Amino acid sequence: MRFGAAVLRSYEKPFTVEEVVLDTGPAEGEVLVRIAGCGMCRTDLAVRRSAGRSPLPAVLGHEGAGVVVETGGAHTGLSEGDHVVLSFDSCGHCRNCLAAAPAHCDSFASLNLFGGRGENAARFTDAAGEELAPRWFGQSSFAEYAVVPARNAVRTDPSLPVELLGPLGCGFLTGAGAVLNSFGVGPGDTLVVLGAGAVGLAAVMAAGACGAVTVAVDRHPERLALAERFGAIPLPAAAADLPGSVRRLTDGGAQYALDTTACARLINDALRALRPTGHLGLVARLRTALPLEPGALDRGRRISHICEGDAVPRLLIPRLTSLWRAGRFPFDELIRTYPLTDINEAERDCEAGLVVKPVLLPEPMHH
Repeated sequence: MRFGAAVLRSYEKPFTVEEVVLDTGPAEGEVLVRIAGCGMCRTDLAVRRSAGRSPLPAVLGHEGAGVVVETGGAHTGLSEGDHVVLSFDSCGHCRNCLAAAPAHCDSFASLNLFGGRGENAARFTDAAGEELAPRWFGQSSFAEYAVVPARNAVRTDPSLPVELLGPLGCGFLTGAGAVLNSFGVGPGDTLVVLGAGAVGLAAVMAAGACGAVTVAVDRHPERLALAERFGAIPLPAAAADLPGSVRRLTDGGAQYALDTTACARLINDALRALRPTGHLGLVARLRTALPLEPGALDRGRRISHICEGDAVPRLLIPRLTSLWRAGRFPFDELIRTYPLTDINEAERDCEAGLVVKPVLLPEPMHH
């Protein structure tokens, strides 16, 4: 098979949309999916700063959704024509996978970030026959087609707009999962969300669906306006006494805080804004050591890292689409679509904060 894909050939250069070749179809336990749309996530763009650890040239993209065109073997649980959302890869048999914690799979980093599923990797090449890096997040869905483990494909109702559903597999899953799974937020609970991007706004929506009181902190007024539209109390990041303001707005302190910024000052402010026994979850990758100010962790407060919203994708993605149908999780309002050929413009808009969640729509190349 020959089809179009966006290839990243160097850590500094733009993506190139070119023809790639898949030599063989899906192996046992895999499915071939025609991609209808793929979200662009900060993790895709972070490859540029991976100091060479993520192999190139690569087809990135890990928020894909589309239609199954072929299945490998009898046990994928999927059929041709099924609509699927693609999520992160996991091994399925380590201790955490067996404990329904696939985001903490022993092989998570290698499978998703560092080209770890090496078997059958040679079947994926560029038009000149040069090898491309093994699948990114088990997908590589900045492309017209992707071969994925059936394990990370989640069937969805065909009446839903499949081209918009991809971000439910990672970015929106992470924000909503942090609220619903990691924190277990309930009615009347209080939450502060630092950073109103795709992950933060998904957390705001999920908290609203749970009946929680949410304060959203961001430095962009237009992002705060979005958070307010989805039910949060907006608070500018430059506010004079951030912890004091949050405590005032949450009747003595938030029970939960979610940081999507990796900013040390805001993380310390968030800890100070927590009530006793409060929990701060970090989803953004810290690039430097995190200094904790004296007293920040007093009174039973705790801090933990949250990966993929502690989600089991097959459980959480249908929950999110049900909430969306009920008007309680309007994630589509955060999406702007681009043709896959405009991937570099989408990246620029994403970096400039002009768009919350770009979704790339592949258009068939004429063969």
